[in-house]
Amino acid sequence: MLTKDNIQGLSNAEIIQSLGAQYKTYRLCAELTQKEVAEKAGVSLITLRAFENGKAVNITMGNLLALLRVIEQLEGITEILPEIPISPYQLLKLQSKQKKRIRHGK
Repeated sequence: MLTKDNIQGLSNAEIIQSLGAQYKTYRLCAELTQKEVAEKAGVSLITLRAFENGKAVNITMGNLLALLRVIEQLEGITEILPEIPISPYQLLKLQSKQKKRIRHGK
């Protein structure tokens, strides 16, 4: 299983293999057959089988997104590159530009 602690030591192929195994678990929990998922995602059955068996080392991003959409896990993709938090320097810069008070005209 992939964790933040062990992912750096894994090769790309090992990461894809782990993702494929996890995907299969999600698919089975959703009670979907490989054929149903392949049709809904618009990928070949061969591609899906290879991915779930850890042999699809070159799965495309488009295929991965389509597969995640089918098992309703697409929102997880936002964790791949989360928004960078604002730096303290930028925050200070923004705060200095904020108005200190509001004056109404007479």
